[in-house]
Amino acid sequence: MTTIRFASLFAVAAAALSATDAQAQTATQSVSYEVSAINEISVSGSPSLVINDATPGSGLTSASAAGTYAITSNQTNRKITARIDTNMPANVTLSVQLAAPSGASSSGSVNLTSVDQDVVTGISNVDQSGLSISYGLSATVAAGVVAAGNKTVTYTITAGA
Repeated sequence: MTTIRFASLFAVAAAALSATDAQAQTATQSVSYEVSAINEISVSGSPSLVINDATPGSGLTSASAAGTYAITSNQTNRKITARIDTNMPANVTLSVQLAAPSGASSSGSVNLTSVDQDVVTGISNVDQSGLSISYGLSATVAAGVVAAGNKTVTYTITAGA
């Protein structure tokens, strides 16, 4: 009789454990992740430059205009280069100066050509907006009258030197 009671008690305990095991089921899943290299720049504003004045004996008066830019980069040692799609007419110069984001350095006023030129260097892990862009247009009297035109300025974020 004790053997039957013990066997019955063991069967009840085993059934209880089996029911608990059925309720406590788990699963695992592997989750992949990555943060890619991000180097983004955007510009805003509609700069327009017109030289329409001179100081007698001192040449033509330069024109200036402004814009802004925003930059996001999660990499270190980046730089911004700038170039125009085609060179300016003879004796006419288009220049640009970008304010540097935190921790970076501006190259100051740079005369633009169709070749990439550094305008900001030393960029590392930055996310800023509202940074100023200053454009300048200058010409000598030898330029003569230059018809209205447009230049596309291309800004590129690349690895620093």
